[in-house]
Amino acid sequence: MSITKQINDDIKKAMLAKDKKRLEALRAVKSAVLLLNTSGGGDASDEDVTKAMQKLVKQRKDAAAIFQEQGREDMAEEELFQAEVINEYLPEMMGEDEIRKVVQDKIAQVGASGPQDMGKIMGPLMGQLQGKADGKLISQIVKEELSS
Repeated sequence: MSITKQINDDIKKAMLAKDKKRLEALRAVKSAVLLLNTSGGGDASDEDVTKAMQKLVKQRKDAAAIFQEQGREDMAEEELFQAEVINEYLPEMMGEDEIRKVVQDKIAQVGASGPQDMGKIMGPLMGQLQGKADGKLISQIVKEELSS
């Protein structure tokens, strides 16, 4: 079943259950999918939908961090809840140990020796780990590995 169909089915379930908070998060995803469909000239692929949902999760987490800085815990909780709901539809992300192994393999493959070689590593890694790992975490691990 496609992600879009699953989201539409879950919107119906949330409406029947009168779960307003979950419904709001699902409608945000549906809105992003509809935007993709209209800008792309047809049905968006599951890969495109996944990228859009990752962007929505990042936006929610960034907004929650800002709300927490401003002492608005109620708003931060709402944003984090929506991020959790959207995360349910995303593929499982790689753990730090798995990412570190891929980074070490790539460093050995490229022959990188120091922080000046970070660009040589990051480009291929981001392509390889797209959608499987957080870019900030990848960057942090590459910096650690190259500086050791």
